[in-house]
Amino acid sequence: MKLSTLKNNSRDGQLVVVSRDLKKATFAAHIATTLQDALDNWQNTKPQLEELYHALNTGQVTDAFAFDPHKATAPLPRAYQWADGSAYVNHVELVRKARGATMPASFWTDPLLYQGGSDSFLGPHDDILVSNEADGIDFEAEVAVITNDVPMETNAEVAQKHIVLLMLVNDVSLRNLIPNEIAKGFGFFHAKPSTAFSACAVTPDELGNAWTGETIQLPLRSFLNGKLYGEPNVGVDMTFGFPQLIAHAAKTRALTAGSIIGSGTVSNRDRTKGSSCIAEKRMLEKMETGSFTSSFMHFGDKIRIEMRDKDGHDIFGAIDQVVKPYKKEK
Repeated sequence: MKLSTLKNNSRDGQLVVVSRDLKKATFAAHIATTLQDALDNWQNTKPQLEELYHALNTGQVTDAFAFDPHKATAPLPRAYQWADGSAYVNHVELVRKARGATMPASFWTDPLLYQGGSDSFLGPHDDILVSNEADGIDFEAEVAVITNDVPMETNAEVAQKHIVLLMLVNDVSLRNLIPNEIAKGFGFFHAKPSTAFSACAVTPDELGNAWTGETIQLPLRSFLNGKLYGEPNVGVDMTFGFPQLIAHAAKTRALTAGSIIGSGTVSNRDRTKGSSCIAEKRMLEKMETGSFTSSFMHFGDKIRIEMRDKDGHDIFGAIDQVVKPYKKEK
């Protein structure tokens, strides 16, 4: 099942069910007005939404309309929880080297999470607005899951059952602001502007055999200004699977329905697969040549993030954004 949220006059948009080929949609207001509404009562809304999804795919919906991802917000335009992990520890090691920081050995055994801002997400085609190019504008291609209610102290085996939807992520980062913020010892804030998500959130069954219960065995492709930048496989070199990340997040508190848990930047040790962010590529350049070659993003740059199945079909609807200067209201 594929679900999306279309922009309207409300903060939380209008829930729609989208066809498997991403060409058609139908409103789901008679079941739930928003995705959060659906998640709050998932046990009852899921079978109704699945019935509507089947009807849409088999041509039985009379009021179906063409799906336009440009009109979509993030599936959850705002969320109760956005916790992003760093499940690809080889990536963490490289990026920390880039800012002269060593990596504790515990990072290989204890998942890393930070709590991101969840009050203003971006839709898949919304512009990335930044005040200053000198802040070091970077994209980060990731995958995220949405959970239902997760009790405190849920273990990884049980946590797998709480994964209800998956999305693609562009966790925009301002790299040049990170060192000073981290040095304060209190984590990211200014360095992490609004995060963007794919047009659709999909149920795990949509991924077929590519969904292992812990991760996705498919490449995540990033295109910077139309050129392939990276296509690492999400299921390769992922030190901590999504159930482990959820269990870690729920160690001392419950997670409410609609909580989003991110994978962190997808990264493979096989460097022929490219990178899912500029910071990683820059670190590899420095290790090989002694200096950084690639620049961070500039105004006018375009980033596209997508995932396709083994037959080449778009699964989530691509994230396709342009970096633009923020114009402060007078």
